[in-house]
Amino acid sequence: MASASFVKLNAASSSWMGQKSSLGKRSPGSSTRRVSFSTRASSYTDELVQTAKSIASPGRGILAIDESNATCGKRLASISLDNTETNRQAYRQLLLTTPGLGEYISGAIFFEETLYQSTTDGKKFVDCLRDENIVPGIKVDKGLVPTTRFKQ
Repeated sequence: MASASFVKLNAASSSWMGQKSSLGKRSPGSSTRRVSFSTRASSYTDELVQTAKSIASPGRGILAIDESNATCGKRLASISLDNTETNRQAYRQLLLTTPGLGEYISGAIFFEETLYQSTTDGKKFVDCLRDENIVPGIKVDKGLVPTTRFKQ
């Protein structure tokens, strides 16, 4: 079983401590609460923990490049380009092959089309990210769907 431990600064705050730099900066009268939990992750426990550590590495963030084709088309239209797969691929290649990207980005969320795309010289975008120690992921939702539960 994997376990995790977090420290809550105080009940009124939404901030969690996890980095050494936060430890000495508590305000007078603030309370600290440690929360621990265990979870079952079956045979993928080690991989899950390693992925989480990589994504949450200090000083790096997550690149959300999960725009739908329509949204990406709006970006392209703003620079007078047609919304074609070739142009979307070129736009994504510009972002994903930026030298040193892995110094600042720990994970990237892809739109489904991006998952299967490659650079113009044939290298998969997923492999470009892995070479920079960036964890690739995919957007799994299919957009907004009206529900009868919230209709009046």
